[in-house]
Amino acid sequence: MSKRYLLGIDVGSSSVKTSLVDADSGKCAASAFFPEKEAPITAVKAGWAEQDPQMWWNNMKLGLKKIMADAGATAEDVKAIGISYQMHGLVCVDKDLQALRPSIIWCDSRAVPYGEKAFNDLGADQCLTHLLNSPGNFTAAKLAWVKENEPEIFDKIYKIMLPGDYIAMRLSGVANTTVSGLSEGMFWDFKNNQVADFLMKYYGFDSSLIADIVPTFGIQSEVSAAAASELGLKAGTPISYRGGDQPNKALSLNVLNPGEIAATAGTSGVVYGVLGEVNYDKQSRVNTFAHVNHTAQQTRLGVLLCINGTGILNAWVHRNITPDVGYAEMNDLAASVPIGSEGVTIVPFGNGAERVLENKEIGCSVNGLNFNKHNKAHLVRAAQEGIVFSFCYGMEIMQQMGMDIRNIHAGKANMFLSPLFRNTLAGVSGATIELYDTDGSVGAAKGAGMGAGIYKDNNEAFATLDKLQVIEPEEANRAEYLAAYARWKETLNEKL
Repeated sequence: MSKRYLLGIDVGSSSVKTSLVDADSGKCAASAFFPEKEAPITAVKAGWAEQDPQMWWNNMKLGLKKIMADAGATAEDVKAIGISYQMHGLVCVDKDLQALRPSIIWCDSRAVPYGEKAFNDLGADQCLTHLLNSPGNFTAAKLAWVKENEPEIFDKIYKIMLPGDYIAMRLSGVANTTVSGLSEGMFWDFKNNQVADFLMKYYGFDSSLIADIVPTFGIQSEVSAAAASELGLKAGTPISYRGGDQPNKALSLNVLNPGEIAATAGTSGVVYGVLGEVNYDKQSRVNTFAHVNHTAQQTRLGVLLCINGTGILNAWVHRNITPDVGYAEMNDLAASVPIGSEGVTIVPFGNGAERVLENKEIGCSVNGLNFNKHNKAHLVRAAQEGIVFSFCYGMEIMQQMGMDIRNIHAGKANMFLSPLFRNTLAGVSGATIELYDTDGSVGAAKGAGMGAGIYKDNNEAFATLDKLQVIEPEEANRAEYLAAYARWKETLNEKL
């Protein structure tokens, strides 16, 4: 009996990960990522960041070859393809669908002045009510930079696309995009449910630059004969799902409904929540995009909170305060101190300007330290509590936008490996935390199964999602958690 596999491709800036998921068991049969060391990012000038789209394709090919061999899969076994990708990048192609220049990726900041000028010229009300964000440093502003600084390249552009659109185009020979993708680039007008003509006109972009719009879930295109020959896939295999990395991580954790949250806490922290009505933060401290299941009939917006100073603080504490023990022992040390760290408060924002603080850069600070009372255990605990409190501070903005936060879904990795971190987050937020074993490429594969009709809905697609642990709020300690958080907010407000 032949297998039914779903192929997931996750195009990151550090690597491209591929996975084959058995459609029937829901389990990952094989996965690989290339390069095995971090992929290069070219910075011609300070603040610039570019990658060659051909590099993504080459790394995808290497991963695909390995997982097909590891799973013993044939071309006929692959029934659908899903793509996840690094958000906000710009790829420009000519009429032959060849990239005209390296991709300007998400962490490139050259376009900031172009976004800020548009925000000021068009007005906050126009931008926020239609785009739900400032044009900021997103894809539209990056294209404006190309238009002004590389006019000879701009004149040759046939279509613009995001990194995931590019991979889909290479697979199919067809250029298309999604509403979710357009929204993350600031090309989507939520008020009029169409391409943001007012911003296109402001920047002087012709509407023909926008590729055809296809559903996020559905048969978007099919693998071409040329790509099938190059990759060892079957011509006609459907490409049936596409999502940016943060919306896709939420999908991977089965976060699709209002009030649900997907959280990650690595070097930086991300909280991504689903909103069931069109809304925005008037101070643009969080970003709002169309979630993967957003349609004209059903509003599903992804509210993205990114905090730079999270896990990087915990790593700094480990390196400089407890270098002689592992992270597990460090967590035990922190747990030996009462909730609230007996008055020590750490504000964790030492990794650059924070959008949640309206782009202020206030640095990291240790407060309330008593040399006769406190030791390194207090500092370790206060650091983890400070990271949790920064999450909760951002989540309050989401609640002000109308989000009722009841569940936080996360992968069991990074800071979520710490019981203290998990219990504090549940204790302050009052939300139940569910930890899962999944990743972006597996989520993209299951998204492909939904889009191709192999799964009838998300509940069937994620029925086999491994729930590793559930953390309920500790009601007995809730008052102590909230008191510590209130003291942290007082300290933060003094510095703002």
